[in-house]
Amino acid sequence: MLSLEQLVQALRKSAGDSDVADLDGDILDLTYDDLGYDSLALLELFATLKRDHGIELSDDDIFELRTPRATLAAANEKAAA
Repeated sequence: MLSLEQLVQALRKSAGDSDVADLDGDILDLTYDDLGYDSLALLELFATLKRDHGIELSDDDIFELRTPRATLAAANEKAAA
């Protein structure tokens, strides 16, 4: 099961040198746009989740999973399957 802490670590890893929001605090329902993540950063996030946690989300999920809460739910659903 993917935790919020693990997702935040993956988000930080995928951001690179991008100008993104502080990920401390309550970020679950903020959109990735609000956090400063573009589609390229989200592709990197999904690659990181696959590589580090074995959770594979589809490229289509980038357009559907707009918040950390939605990403956690989808990732944990896939991990449980």
